[in-house]
Amino acid sequence: MFKRKPFSRKLVAASVAISAFACGAGTAYAQQQVDFILNWVPGGDHAPYYYAKKLGWYKDAGIELNIEPGKGSALATQKVGAGANPIGLADLGGALVGRGKGAQVVAVYNVYANSPQGMYWLKSSGITGVKDFVGKKIGNPAADGARTMWPALAKANGIDPKSVTWVNIDANAKLAALKAKSIDVTTSFYNIHHIFQRELGDDLGFLAWRDAGLNPYGNSIIVNADYLKSNRDTVAGFVKVTQKAFAACVADPKPCVEALVEANGALKFDNELENWGLVEVLMSDKFAREVALGYFDAKRMQDDYALVRDYIGVSEPYDIKDAYTNEFLDRSIKMTK
Repeated sequence: MFKRKPFSRKLVAASVAISAFACGAGTAYAQQQVDFILNWVPGGDHAPYYYAKKLGWYKDAGIELNIEPGKGSALATQKVGAGANPIGLADLGGALVGRGKGAQVVAVYNVYANSPQGMYWLKSSGITGVKDFVGKKIGNPAADGARTMWPALAKANGIDPKSVTWVNIDANAKLAALKAKSIDVTTSFYNIHHIFQRELGDDLGFLAWRDAGLNPYGNSIIVNADYLKSNRDTVAGFVKVTQKAFAACVADPKPCVEALVEANGALKFDNELENWGLVEVLMSDKFAREVALGYFDAKRMQDDYALVRDYIGVSEPYDIKDAYTNEFLDRSIKMTK
């Protein structure tokens, strides 16, 4: 089973100096409405957006932020690509697939430097790994990003992507369906691993995609390309506030999770705090620690594009350099060493 590495909450000095954010105190900005669509319903991994909104940081940057719950990365990519939402959160691999199908999206901030995707099953079923999924039923929502990227995982492990049957189930029904054995396998992000562990105990079967030969960038903030061209200042403000918020939540997660729970009454503080702790594991790589929090490495982006092209297919090939940018990041804000 994947073991979480110890994680320090002390940010480097440059990261702590985030109060010198470009939007100075007392500066007046015309407010621009931004409908930001999440990849899924609010959870611990979304705490920084709610924290920054509560403290008025987006308003200070001239942004009247509306946070819209999502129904999967595929839907978020479609909506941002079509311009229905100017900014969204989606699994980057799926966003690259979507761009190849005409969704004009540009990634501007990386949240998950490590793939959050995982496969879950019951050990008592006899399944031990991906090769045992052949002939089995995998249940998850129709618009889930794992479905988009599944062909890459399957091919990387030497099985036919079509050798499994996908079953449409609601995200909240995954555990119940697994326990009832109406499905054999399900998918989930690592940041809610603790829930599966608590519910399944010693019968928990788990495989992190990053441990199965596939570690593309995960959740990233994407922007509609036309919106980016005509609203660069707004996008720059959104990215810098968000980067500042993620750094603040690493330094002290409790007020961030409190803001999340206040805005979404059905959530439980202790559960979402644990969720956030797992998010920190996914956020950290050498580029987040040494270059900037939220940074896209050019070589990794080339590799992710090749992965999508070779394993899934790109309907309309494009230059990966046009699909992302690091220009809005504050290079002084980093993860821990």
